[in-house]
Amino acid sequence: MTSQLRPRPEITLMERDAAGVPPEVVVVVVDTVDEEALRTLRHIQRTTTCRTVLITTAIDEQQLVSAAECGVAGVVRRSEATPEHLVHVIGTVARGEGHLPADLLGRLLEEVGRLQAQVLGPRGLHFTGLAPREIDVLRLVADGHDTGEIATRLGYSERTIKNILHSVMTRLQLRNRSHAVAYAMRQGLI
Repeated sequence: MTSQLRPRPEITLMERDAAGVPPEVVVVVVDTVDEEALRTLRHIQRTTTCRTVLITTAIDEQQLVSAAECGVAGVVRRSEATPEHLVHVIGTVARGEGHLPADLLGRLLEEVGRLQAQVLGPRGLHFTGLAPREIDVLRLVADGHDTGEIATRLGYSERTIKNILHSVMTRLQLRNRSHAVAYAMRQGLI
């Protein structure tokens, strides 16, 4: 991979432990997404602000989900890793976007749907981290309603509304109601 990227003027290669300015994108090349590869990806995620591109010979749905949990923003199969394609993917990831081969994207979306339906949904949870009633409460807070008005509208006690807000703020480490509303707005929930 290094020899394919070195002659490309759009890419500046850096040594693995080079001092100075950290790279924007780290490219990790592995044959398979095994536990060692995941440890490497987790280490990059914990110790840098770099975005990560994973180049691998083979990857299945579970490995893809594990890689995503480790902060991987782009995946390329070795068989598709031409210099042009690598430069394109690295540039895409550097701009804050993501890249997956189309078939992997479809499988990832299916896996996300399955997890939502079989694991999170029955527990009243969603990928957003908020349950529907928590979103309803935050939407009413954003509309300027006080605790009593929210309780009346939703058919809960004022105590329940306070507990819902406290739970959201504690779980998501939010400072106050305004911070909770801002979080929900940034996440596109309200």
